[in-house]
Amino acid sequence: MRDQSPPSTPPDLFTWEFAANPYPAYAWLREHAPVHKTKLPSGVDAWLVTRYADARQTLADNRLSKNPAHHDEPAHAKGKTGIPGERQADLMTHLLNIDPPDHTRLRRLVSKAFTPRRVAEFAPRVQELTDDLIDRFTRGSDTADLIHDFAFPLPIYAICDLLGVPREDQDDFRDWAGMMIRHGGGTRGGVARSVKKMRGYLAELIHRKRQALPAEPVPGEDLISGLIRASDHGEHLTENEAAAMAFILLFAGFETTVNLIGNGTYALLTHPEQRERLQRALAEGDRGLLETGVEELLRYDGPVELATWRFATEPVVIGGQRIETGDPVLVVLAAADRDPERFDDPDILDLGRRDNQHLGYGHGIHYCLGAPLARLEGQTALAALLTRLPDLRLAADPAELRWRGGLIMRGLRTLPVEFSPPRSGHT
Repeated sequence: MRDQSPPSTPPDLFTWEFAANPYPAYAWLREHAPVHKTKLPSGVDAWLVTRYADARQTLADNRLSKNPAHHDEPAHAKGKTGIPGERQADLMTHLLNIDPPDHTRLRRLVSKAFTPRRVAEFAPRVQELTDDLIDRFTRGSDTADLIHDFAFPLPIYAICDLLGVPREDQDDFRDWAGMMIRHGGGTRGGVARSVKKMRGYLAELIHRKRQALPAEPVPGEDLISGLIRASDHGEHLTENEAAAMAFILLFAGFETTVNLIGNGTYALLTHPEQRERLQRALAEGDRGLLETGVEELLRYDGPVELATWRFATEPVVIGGQRIETGDPVLVVLAAADRDPERFDDPDILDLGRRDNQHLGYGHGIHYCLGAPLARLEGQTALAALLTRLPDLRLAADPAELRWRGGLIMRGLRTLPVEFSPPRSGHT
């Protein structure tokens, strides 16, 4: 039974102290105000859903639209509920912003290109990128910032390779992505300019690839070519839809993986018994603990703190609370995934946890399409770090680490580490 005593004062949300450790505040909300209306730092009023059962229901409720057109937004909130700049850059027609039947059609088309098989075939390239980055930051050094030197470049270069962005253009993508990932501490205008540049580049690249596309697929064909080629009953993605999809695959696929690697490594370094448990399993050639371990890291301190925006299309009751038409709703994945009503000892990190239906990749029709790629990158990165740098350790007091501001994502700004010279050769 939950404590039904009268609630005390709600905790402060979205402060720097909250960003460092939001879990006590989320525990309070789960207990006393599980569906809680608050004013966000942007000035937008939104409902926060924090209990697991309510969260799962909300993520699958078709009365809650992903389309920002359903937001009953006052003038001061215009354009503050999505990715900065996507409206102006004409990038709204992607899977995070649309509902059935358009969502059904687009997801089916994209799924024909972004297949588990394509991801599995990409595994050797992810391993190569991982080893190259470790070689680079350990060369002549015994310290690194794992965010800047490893967690950030790995998914950017990986998604660029998967999409088919030429190598000579990938540093531009890294710069644009860097601006996006810093948006918690910078202006939305700076992010919007980067989004606009990326959109222009993707439109040109898609047009070039469409012009040069061979009649039949070739082995190792890139994802953008696959998006262009994908058809369903004669329907194809338009160039604008393909650009929006390539953009959201990059935008949603890189920052989440940066945070998965960063948060996951930090959790392992601050839970030495779990880290040693995983190292022993890897040394014995057992990858089972790696697989359950990445799922547990996603649950325990995952890369996505709040699911992306939803808007009520009619009055909806969630957890006993009435939500009015047009109201924004944010599902707090980080709170739901630590709900003691669903998970035993939810504040304990247990890499072997079996009953782990976490919501880190969402639920329902908007379940993350890129989950197989994120799992591949997370498992590859963590296994390589723990195997090649067995005495990896924090080079800063955890209390000194800073988390990026922002609403949806949760990730460290920096992760200073020390290590002995790595073992020669790749594993």
